[in-house]
Parts: sequence; structure tokens; C-alpha cells
Amino acid sequence: MTKLFPVVAVILMASAFASAQDRSSQSADPADLSATTQAMSHGHHEGHEHMAAHMHMSTLREPQPGDAARAQHIADRARQSLEKYSDYNAALADGYKIFLPNVPQKMYHFTNWIYARGAAFTFDPTKPTSLLYEKHGDDYKLIGAMYTAPVSFTEDQLNERVPLSVAQWHQHVNMCKPPQGRAIEMLGTHPRFGLNGSITTREECEAAGGTFMPHVFGWMVHLYPWEKTPDEIWPVERQLPTKTAVKGHHSHDNMTGMDHQ
Repeated sequence: MTKLFPVVAVILMASAFASAQDRSSQSADPADLSATTQAMSHGHHEGHEHMAAHMHMSTLREPQPGDAARAQHIADRARQSLEKYSDYNAALADGYKIFLPNVPQKMYHFTNWIYARGAAFTFDPTKPTSLLYEKHGDDYKLIGAMYTAPVSFTEDQLNERVPLSVAQWHQHVNMCKPPQGRAIEMLGTHPRFGLNGSITTREECEAAGGTFMPHVFGWMVHLYPWEKTPDEIWPVERQLPTKTAVKGHHSHDNMTGMDHQ
């Protein structure tokens, strides 16, 4: 589970920059994308003890009448409309692009930039920002979808899209971008910079000569519509660096209180 989170961070860097959903989401320099990708992939193997400080979760709400039915309706619509993408060639034909196809990943994002831009204004379960695939040999198996929303959205606005009693959206926050020419420093067992880094405040970042980014991406949430139960369809633990959900009901730890200036 924990190996899935880093790739999500990378895809949203490109998605947020390209879609121009929110001005604060565009501060990522695309020239750093390759090094950032290496850093996140490196974190798969080297550990990511600082990732919690770079994560902000929406607050889990008490269930309201109609929440479960609405969430199930979203999953049903997604499952029916996305079934055609079981053949990944159909996704490519419809404008989805494989993100970093030559970088080994536990889960691959096929992203549609037009849908990414559209997500700034409306929520359509049939048009996710990204389709999620596992690779098996030369083939890809469709397992889910990722939806995005502008970083400026309130939790009430997120709740209008997907009930927050069922799903938790997340953001990547408090990133220190390394000084120009030092992106390699995001690699290593104990990096200071990037979304694996130990630097998590503006003061620390500026002292190190970096550029502080309160938000790197917008909001995002995963949906696995072919699973059987709500906890499997909207699984928090498949999005996070550390497990924060328990069987039968999501829990939210100190990540819900992370700084998201």
C-alpha cells in the first residue's frame, strides 16, 4: 500500500502545472519534474518518515442521510463508464497519456489534461483526471481512477463532489524546492528537500536557500470502483505514506491538522 503514494505526488505536479487550476498550484518548475520523480521513486526503497509532514487530509465527517447512496452512485457511474478502458489502448485513443511510462512504478497514471482542467470547475465521475493501472508484462490492468480539485476548494466544496463521511481527499504541502542545480539533493536516504524531505517550514527552507511551497498540488482522491465495500472503493490507506484507516471505518490522525497555509 505505502508504495502507491509517491507516484501520486509526482503526477499531480504535472497535472496541477498543466491544468492551471489554481495560481498556487503552478509554482512547481516543470524542469524539476525529472529529479522530483527520481526522488519520489527513491523514497519507495529508502523510506519516507517525513512524508506525513507533507500531507494534509480533509476531515472525516459524520455520516449524513444520503451520503452512502451518493458515494455508491458515483462509484457505479465510474465503473460503468470506465469499463471500456480495461483496454488501455482505448484510454490512449481518448486522450489519456501514460505518465512516466519508462519509470518502474507500482501504479501508473494515465492522465487526461483536458479533464484535469475541467476538474477545476466541475466534477464528473466519468471523466477522471487520471486512470490508475497496474502493469503486467507489456499490458496494463485498470484498477481505479483519480479525481482532482483546486487547492482553493473548501471542504464543503469537496463534500459536494464526494461525501467526506465516505472519502478523504488529500493535498501535498510544505515542500522545500531545492536551489537551482541542486535537485539531486532530493535523492538519498535522508533528503532535506522535496516531498520526502526533512524541511517542512518556510523558515527552514529559506535558511537552506530553497523555495518554500505551501501547496504543491490541488486536492486529490482515489476511487477503486471494482472493489466490493466502501472501505475498499474509497481506501484512504492506498493514498498515504502511512496507514491511517482501519477496517470498517476510516480514522484520521494528526495529518488532518497539517499546516496548509
